[in-house]
Amino acid sequence: MQSTPDPAPATTAAAPRVLTRGGLRTLEFQPGLIQSEMCLADPDRLVLAYARAMMCFVLFQPRPAHIVMVGLGGGSLAKFCYRYLPHSRITVVELRADVIALRAQFAIPPDDERFRVVHADASRYLAGLRAAADVLLVDGFDGDGLPPALSSASFYADCRRALRPGGVLVANVFSYDPQYPAVLRRLRACFQQRVGSFYGIAGNNRLLFALKTSPGAPPSPAQRALQRTVHRRGPAWGLAHRVLARWTVFRLRWPGQFGSITK
Repeated sequence: MQSTPDPAPATTAAAPRVLTRGGLRTLEFQPGLIQSEMCLADPDRLVLAYARAMMCFVLFQPRPAHIVMVGLGGGSLAKFCYRYLPHSRITVVELRADVIALRAQFAIPPDDERFRVVHADASRYLAGLRAAADVLLVDGFDGDGLPPALSSASFYADCRRALRPGGVLVANVFSYDPQYPAVLRRLRACFQQRVGSFYGIAGNNRLLFALKTSPGAPPSPAQRALQRTVHRRGPAWGLAHRVLARWTVFRLRWPGQFGSITK
C-alpha cells in the first residue's frame, strides 16, 4: 500500500457552495456552475450525464481491483463505485479540505478497508504511484477550470505509470476549454494514440478514455472495443452513446434484471 502524503496546503479559492432545492442538493464552486448534484431520496444515483459517461470505464475494465479518483466534489462517482462495484478498492485524492469537510452533507461513506479519501495534491500523489491502479478517473477542477497541473504532459505520464497494464484513464475536459486540443495531443502521445471519446455523450463535457497497453502487444478486447465505438460521429451516434451510458449504469445498479457486466 502506498504511504499517504503530507496534507496539501490550504487553498485561497472561494468556499464551495452547497444548495438544496426540492429533492436535489448541489455543489458549486462558482454561482450557477454545478460541480456535483445529489438526489436526496437516492444519494447513490448518478444525476449528471457526465458522471454516467465516466462510468463507461467498466466497458474496458469490468472488475477493477483498485480505482483512483482525482477530485472528490460531491462524491457522486465515489459513492456509486463504492456501492455498485463491491469488489473494488477506491482511493479519492482531493486537494481542498473544505470540500472534504462536506462529505457528510453528500452522504459520502466514512473511510474503511475499501474506501478512503486522501487530502493531497493529485499531481504529487500520482507521481508516487507505480502500477497501482486499474482505473484512474481525473475529474479535478478549480474556479478557472482544468488546472495546468492536471493537464500537463508530465502529469499524464505519471498517470500512465500509475496504471497497471490494461488499465484505463478517464479524463473529464470541457469541449470549449482552450486547452482541450493540447490535452488531447498530450494524452495521445503518452498513450500511443490509444485514446478516444464518445460523441455527444455528456453535453460540453468531453470524456477522454485512454488505455495502457504494452508496446507491440496485440490489441486487447478493450482496445478493439474502444476503436469500434468511440470514433463514431453524428447525431444518431450521440443519442446511441447517451443510451449506452444510461444502460451501463442501469446494469450496474440492477444486475439481476439483465445480467451483470462485471462478472
